[in-house]
Amino acid sequence: MARAALLFLLAFAATAAAAEPGSEVAIGLIIDDLGNNLREGERAAHLPGAVACAVLPHTPYAKTIADAAYASGKEVILHLPMESRDAQEEPGPGQLDTGMPALEMQATLDYNLTTVPHVVGVNNHMGSLLTTEPIAMDWLMRELSQRHLFFVDSRTAAGSVAAASARTLGVPVLERDVFLDDDLSPQAVAAQLTRLEHLARRHGFALAIGHPHPVTLTALEQWLPQLKERGIRLIPLTTRMAEISREAKPWRASWSH
Repeated sequence: MARAALLFLLAFAATAAAAEPGSEVAIGLIIDDLGNNLREGERAAHLPGAVACAVLPHTPYAKTIADAAYASGKEVILHLPMESRDAQEEPGPGQLDTGMPALEMQATLDYNLTTVPHVVGVNNHMGSLLTTEPIAMDWLMRELSQRHLFFVDSRTAAGSVAAASARTLGVPVLERDVFLDDDLSPQAVAAQLTRLEHLARRHGFALAIGHPHPVTLTALEQWLPQLKERGIRLIPLTTRMAEISREAKPWRASWSH
């Protein structure tokens, strides 16, 4: 029944979105929290189109899922654990903390990157505290710049300075517009996909983050193949960053992997 309800809601949302006027628009999509579950991770890696796969370091299936995503032509990003304001939240192994000396942060970042192959960028896992700390974010962006990695601010805190720091230090950056699955009901996921479409039509581009929950993956498997007929492009994150930079060719040449 849940699957049937989800299919109905997605079909309704597709009809509503298709009726909206306007030229072709673009979206970006990231699936976070990959690495702990092989079945869900491989399912995410084989979603249709340019879905970016954000893999947690030091997880049992990090390499396997990153390899699968890369083989499917998807961008792989490091889902970097960062300190949260909530002491009850544990970002997990490889966490960057506000109290870490710079050398320890550097060693932790380097070690994290060794556990996830094919990485072209980074986004934050949790981090509602660390992303609000200008000194820490300036340090991180300098490190990413040296490694030719971009950053995506998941915006887990309203006061995040991560994107501003990245722009100041010349690191290509995007910010999340929509979380798809804070509410795991099929109705809520479908509603968030509709919201993503509306934001993309309003602004020309919108970025969503989802997680490898069965309801999210089922929704995306049904929704993504419908995008072309509705005039929506799912584009790689680097494509959007190159568009923003207005210097696509030099940037892509120097930041290629």
